[in-house]
Amino acid sequence: MKFGENKLCTSVRLALSLGMLAASAYGTAAFAQDAQSSTTPPSDQTKSKTLETVTVTGSLIRRVDVETSSPVVTIDRAQIQATGKQTLGDLVQQLPAMTGGNVNPQTNNGGGTGGSSINLRGLGSRRTLILVDGQRLLSKDPNAIPIDAIERIEVLPTGASATYGSDAIGGVVNFILRKNYQGATFTANVGQSDRNDGDQSGYTFTFGQTSDKGSIMAGISYNKQDGVLASSRSFSENSLTLTKHNNVVIGGSYSTPNDFLQLPDGTPGFNGCANASQPGFVALNKGGNSSVLSPANYHCITLADKYNYAGVNLDMTPQERTGGFLNGDYHLTDHITAYVDAIYEKTSANFQLAPAVYGTDTTGASITAGNAFNPTGQAVSGSNLAFRTRLTSGGNRYAFNGREDAQVNTGFRGDFTVFDKAWNWDVGLNYGHESVVTTTKGLVNQNLLYTGDSTLNADGSATCPAGVSSVACQFNPFDANAPGNAAAVKAAQVTATSNVYEIEKTWHAGISGELFSLPAGGVQLAVGYEYRKESERVNPDTSLLLDPTTGSCALGSQCVSGLSGGYNTKDLYAETFIPILAGVPGAQSLNLTIGDRYSRVSTFGSTNNFKFALEWKPIDDLLLRGTMEEVFRAPTVGELYSSGSDAPNLTRDPCDGYTGAPAGSPLALACQNVPTNGTFKNNFDGSQASAIVQGAALAGFPIKPESGKSFDLGLVYSPSYVAGLSTTLDFWHIYLNNTITSVGLQSVLDLCAAGQTQFCPYIKRNQNGQFAQGFVEPTANLGSLSTGGIDWSANYKLPQFAIGQFNIGVTATYLKYFNQDTAPGEVGNVEYKDAGTFLRYGSAAAAACPDNAGICLFPRWRAQGYVNWQAGGWSAEWRMRYIGTFSAGTNGDDTSLNGVPGTVTKFGSTIYNDVSIGYNLTPINTRVDFGVNNLFDKQPPMLYGNNTLNANTDPSDFDLMGRYFWARVTVKF
Repeated sequence: MKFGENKLCTSVRLALSLGMLAASAYGTAAFAQDAQSSTTPPSDQTKSKTLETVTVTGSLIRRVDVETSSPVVTIDRAQIQATGKQTLGDLVQQLPAMTGGNVNPQTNNGGGTGGSSINLRGLGSRRTLILVDGQRLLSKDPNAIPIDAIERIEVLPTGASATYGSDAIGGVVNFILRKNYQGATFTANVGQSDRNDGDQSGYTFTFGQTSDKGSIMAGISYNKQDGVLASSRSFSENSLTLTKHNNVVIGGSYSTPNDFLQLPDGTPGFNGCANASQPGFVALNKGGNSSVLSPANYHCITLADKYNYAGVNLDMTPQERTGGFLNGDYHLTDHITAYVDAIYEKTSANFQLAPAVYGTDTTGASITAGNAFNPTGQAVSGSNLAFRTRLTSGGNRYAFNGREDAQVNTGFRGDFTVFDKAWNWDVGLNYGHESVVTTTKGLVNQNLLYTGDSTLNADGSATCPAGVSSVACQFNPFDANAPGNAAAVKAAQVTATSNVYEIEKTWHAGISGELFSLPAGGVQLAVGYEYRKESERVNPDTSLLLDPTTGSCALGSQCVSGLSGGYNTKDLYAETFIPILAGVPGAQSLNLTIGDRYSRVSTFGSTNNFKFALEWKPIDDLLLRGTMEEVFRAPTVGELYSSGSDAPNLTRDPCDGYTGAPAGSPLALACQNVPTNGTFKNNFDGSQASAIVQGAALAGFPIKPESGKSFDLGLVYSPSYVAGLSTTLDFWHIYLNNTITSVGLQSVLDLCAAGQTQFCPYIKRNQNGQFAQGFVEPTANLGSLSTGGIDWSANYKLPQFAIGQFNIGVTATYLKYFNQDTAPGEVGNVEYKDAGTFLRYGSAAAAACPDNAGICLFPRWRAQGYVNWQAGGWSAEWRMRYIGTFSAGTNGDDTSLNGVPGTVTKFGSTIYNDVSIGYNLTPINTRVDFGVNNLFDKQPPMLYGNNTLNANTDPSDFDLMGRYFWARVTVKF
């Protein structure tokens, strides 16, 4: 353990010193409420004579009961603090119900924004609804919420569209804000890995005042996380390729500074390089003369020539956040209250990638036959010879993201009575705004790289026609280390700035209360109306503006299209709670809940979704519950109108070895221009290709909303003969039709060749059959999806011991099945069974993988467990996180790690252990906490760079930092 005289050790000592000099301790579980109790009478003097009703996530009815028909998982403030996490995304992503791939700050390639996604049931962040106090969060990013603003998190891992509308297919995560706070608190925290990197630091200041007329609470927060290079971890320092012979080769990309050049037919001395790792291609020898194509200067390309990009990538993206929150209400009368909830977060983050690529089949480059440095004597272009290089002399690529998120929910609420029946009402506006400014550096304006005719001089330099600068003239695309290249590439580099703006406005009005009484209790009703308007605008830098005819832009990669669009929804909802039986033998209670939501979405039409839920308590100790709810999701603005460049992996081309097919047949349509002599092999097999991601409307692909059903059947058992013990068991199933997804390059090829000919027009090939610029990955409805499993939890508060109070708990999810059908009931349908498997990046099986996170993992088992202890001013907790076994290769040839048909690789389980300990320094109003995450420095499984986008592993499920120390001091005033 490298924990000597480093910055973390110094910071911990400082935190302890501050704690000894500051002001009042608090108990772990009760700290959030100490400030309130310090100025109020003892609870037995102030206790209300009536039980307060609350709205539990998953229902619109106010109830006294905490346990209802909804299987809600609650994370309280004490649990949040015990983890030492500084962002809510890091915390929520570890829940067992999360699976299938996520974006987070460990995601460099495909992330780098500082944000995190939430992916319940493996259905993706677009099918998981994020709420703050029951109202939608525009960004859907939990990291946009200051962590100190949260009292608890309620997670509903089952479909809830009839309750909340579109997007709640996988479930709901509701962040409940702190309220009625009294006093002030200052918190400072630090963290560092035991490799002396990944430094984290931050602070929060919270204050509040509560009186008979209302309350106000506000706070500010700041935290900073340093980046960590992939080269600083042994598992990620090199990009590793697993070959067909199960050899491991360092190097991950054929876009290499040593060139990737297709041999002209008949070039002497190479025998066509038929047995090369990429047949027909050569690479430049070290120190070779790139202008002369001969065995003295070039060799048939091998796997060893692949470029090792890993060392300059990041295992942890740097990020910095400044946030604030405000929560207040004011009682205008005894029955009318004005309220406002507001959160704000400013995030700065960036990612770093290897130097830019340049080539005929990656960025649309072309070199004339008369260029001084062209060794082929022929034009090198997308319709002739393929060529790729990497512009290492230009340095790395960067993108700096500055993001601002603001959310305000304000309005009026109140209560009244009708015939002695209590009713509550709420009218308000929920407004969300997000702006992102992205500054891209390290890319080259291809228009400033001269590749036209020129004359080679005796000293190896070039002479160009009049009007071409002497610096640009020396650009040698075939030798990244040529003397004039660095100056030419750097002269062509530009900084590009792009902007994205999103706005969401929701006007909401609701009323709930008791209609009438039945022998078993009061019949409750909640009704309401919502009008939501969403808009999005994308303003790319002109140098990044995508040309849809070529699939490229002036900067060659990271291209996007402009976008301005929006839609609105109008929702009417109603939910009623009917108590059927109460206090009779065999039915201590029997309750039925019926809900309905009618939604009209401007982009496609209307839908109606029902909910039925039943609660039955045959005895006081046992609650049986069941829910059936219809779910739906309308396509977003981005899914309809967005467009941008992509670099997808290709595992195989169905046209490799093509010997012809009947004209008009699916295979013939997929293999247009491909030679029929059986010699064809795609240049991108096993590596990244180039494509355009297009929204359905732009691609001209008809699209419909997703729809389906969600089922949950479970029980809650709290035996009276074992005080403090409670357990839950739930069986769940979700079925979804018309799944909306971006159909990846591999799937476009496979679907076309299998008979889904509506995908064939999106395939672009040149006259040699190789991919041409403009290959489109459309957004479409791709088949159906069904998933189901079991959730189990148990919590036990042990009897008080002389040494303190112990609590133990466990939460687990078993994924029984996760099945995808690409075209149910149609020709060419393929079923993928994903439960227990890893789907390699770019595989057809991963086509419908949510969020395009570059990884898709579905272990059958996930679990969390904890043991916590409290005694006097001390508290401690041991937490465990379990990710079960999984395999690769069981979903077909293109999901095997080495690309060999029938090869299945099995991986064992992974267990992470986290510990924390804290002490209340009561006389001086201070608490000190210290913790270690990943105590035993568990390393992630090796999945290899040819199967993932980041770190040779899965950064959304596994820890890349290793053993990590943190400390926190909290002072109350």
